[in-house]
Amino acid sequence: MEFTTRPELAGTLGMVSATHWIGAQAGMAMLERGGNAFDAAAAAGFALQAAEPQQNGPGGDMTLIFARPGSQPQVLCAQGPAPAAATIAAFHALGLAHVPGTGLLPAAIPGSTLGWLTLLADHGTLPLADVLGPALRVAEVGLPVGEGLAAVLARMAPHFRDHWPTSAALYAPGGAPVPAGGLLRNPALAGTWRRLAAAESQAAAQGGGRAEAIGAVVREWTEGFVAEAIDAFCRVPRHDSSGTAHAGLLTAQDLAAWRPHYEPTVSVDFRGWTVHKCGFWTQGPVFLQQLAILDAVPGFGEGALAPGTEGYLHTLLEATKLALADREAWYGDSPDVPAEVLLSRDYAAERARLIGESASHELRPGSPAGRVPRLPDLVVRCGFDAAGVNGLGEPNAVRALLEAAALPDREGRARTDTVHIDVVDQWGNMVSAMPSGGWLSSSPVIPELGFPLGTRLQMAWLEDGLPNALAPGKRPRTTLSPSLATRNGEAVLAFGSPGGDQQDQWQPHFFLDLALRGAGLQEAIDAPAFHSVHAPSSFYPHEHQPGVALFEGRFGAETIDALRQRGHVIGMTGDWQIGRLCAVARDPLTGVLRAAANPRGMSGYAAGR
Repeated sequence: MEFTTRPELAGTLGMVSATHWIGAQAGMAMLERGGNAFDAAAAAGFALQAAEPQQNGPGGDMTLIFARPGSQPQVLCAQGPAPAAATIAAFHALGLAHVPGTGLLPAAIPGSTLGWLTLLADHGTLPLADVLGPALRVAEVGLPVGEGLAAVLARMAPHFRDHWPTSAALYAPGGAPVPAGGLLRNPALAGTWRRLAAAESQAAAQGGGRAEAIGAVVREWTEGFVAEAIDAFCRVPRHDSSGTAHAGLLTAQDLAAWRPHYEPTVSVDFRGWTVHKCGFWTQGPVFLQQLAILDAVPGFGEGALAPGTEGYLHTLLEATKLALADREAWYGDSPDVPAEVLLSRDYAAERARLIGESASHELRPGSPAGRVPRLPDLVVRCGFDAAGVNGLGEPNAVRALLEAAALPDREGRARTDTVHIDVVDQWGNMVSAMPSGGWLSSSPVIPELGFPLGTRLQMAWLEDGLPNALAPGKRPRTTLSPSLATRNGEAVLAFGSPGGDQQDQWQPHFFLDLALRGAGLQEAIDAPAFHSVHAPSSFYPHEHQPGVALFEGRFGAETIDALRQRGHVIGMTGDWQIGRLCAVARDPLTGVLRAAANPRGMSGYAAGR
C-alpha cells in the first residue's frame, strides 16, 4: 500500500465516514450507545444540517442507498418533486427561459428531513430525541465557523443585507458576517427540532409504537407548524437570481401530498463487483454507463491502459463524456427513459467504439434502440477557465471560497456543494447517503424555522418534450448520487462524494482504483484526482466547456503533455483540490469494518472502532 495522508480505520463495532467531523462523531455516538447504521446515518445527517449549512439544510433533498444482510440494496428517494403549480407555462409567463438558481421559485417539495424520519421509522431503533442530540447541541451552543463557511458568509453578506433580511439576521447579525472562529448559533432551528422531538414523545406517551410516534413528527412537518410556516413564507415575493422578486409556488397542500418512498437500485456488474445506484431520475447511472463502456474497451486496465497511464486517463475521460452526453439526452423522471438499453452490454460496446485516439470536443449522445436524441438549449463557454472543479463553478471548495470572500456578490452567487455520509455497523447494515440543497445561499431563511428552502428545480428544463422537462409532481433530475457495491450478493462497500456533476466522475475513479489495482480505501481517496467539464452543468445557467478537463498538480508533466497532444484542454489545479470522497467497507468473511475520508478541504473525517 502506498503512503496515505491518514490511516485507514479498521474495527468491528461500526464505522462512519462523513464530509465533516461533527457528522462522523454524531453517527459514531449512536453506534456506541447500541444503535444501528440507520440511527447513525440519521444522526450524522441532522448534525451536518447544522455543521455545514452552506452545503445542505433541513429544507433540502436526499438520495440514499442501503442494504441489510440477506436483502437486496434499496433506494430511499427523498428527492421531492415539483409543486402542483410548477409548470413550464407558469415560468414562461414570468418571462423566464430557465428556472432561477436561487430564491423561492426553484423550491421543490423539501425531502431531506422527511427522508431521515422515514429511515428512522422503518429501520432505526433509537428515539428521535437521541438522534437529534448532537445536532441540537451545534444549533444551540454554537458551531465554531471554519474558513470555508466564513468565506461563504462574507460573500453572501451584501446580498443578505440588500435582499434577504431574515438570512442577514442569522448569518450576518448587526451587518457583519460571522467570522472564522466565531460561534454560529441557530436557536430557531433548534426550536424546530425540539418541537418535532416533542411530537414524538407525546405520541409515545399516548401509547403509540415507534412508527406511530415518528408518524406524528412527519405530520408536524407535512401538515403542522412546518408546513404552515413554509406556505406563508412562500406567498411573499423574494429576490432571486433572475434579478427580480418572485413569490414561491410551493404550498402546504404540496407538502401534505408527498412522502419519501423506496424503490429498487439500478446496477451493473464489473469484474466481480456489482455497483448499485439510484435510478435515471438521478445522474447515478452515468457511473454505471462508464463502467459498462470501459469494460467493453479491449485491454482496459492493463498494459498501456493500466491505471494511471496516459492511455487509461484518456479512455476514462472519453467514456465519461459519452455517458454524460446520454444523461443530457435521455435521463429524467420519465417512463420514456430507455433504461434497459442504456445499461446493456451491446449498447456499451457501441459507445466504446466511438473512443478514438484524440479527444472529442462534441457532445455525442447515443441512439438507444434507434431513437433520435434531443438535447436542450445549452450555453457553451468557450476557452478554458477554472469553472467546475467542485462541480458548481468554483475552482476549489476551500481556496475559491477564501478568494471569493474578498469579492462580495450582491446577486447571491456564492457557490456551494453537498454533504455525504457512509455507515456500516456490526450487523452488516450499510448506508450511503447524499443530502444536499437548502443551502444558506439558495433561498432566504424562514425565520420561524431557522432554515431556507432548496432550489433543486433549477435542474429541470423549461422546454417541452425533454425527459428532464419541468412538470408538476415530477422529480427534477438530481446530481445527488450515493453508491453501494456488493460482491457475491453481500454489501461490501458504501461510498460517495459531493461535487454536483463531478460526483459520478470522482466516485468511479475511486472505485476503479479498488477494482483494478487493489488499492485500499484511503489510498484510493488520496490518489491524484481529475475530471472533465466537457458536459453541461446541471446547475443554472447550464454552461459547459467542450474538451476541458481539470487535473490536480500531482500528475506528471509528461502525462499532461501527452493528453494535451491528444487534444484535451487541460487546466491544472493545486495538488489537493479535487473531490470530497467518503467510504466504508465490510469483509463478510471476517466481519472487519473499514473506513476512510478525504483530506482535501480539511473537514472530512471517519470515525469507528
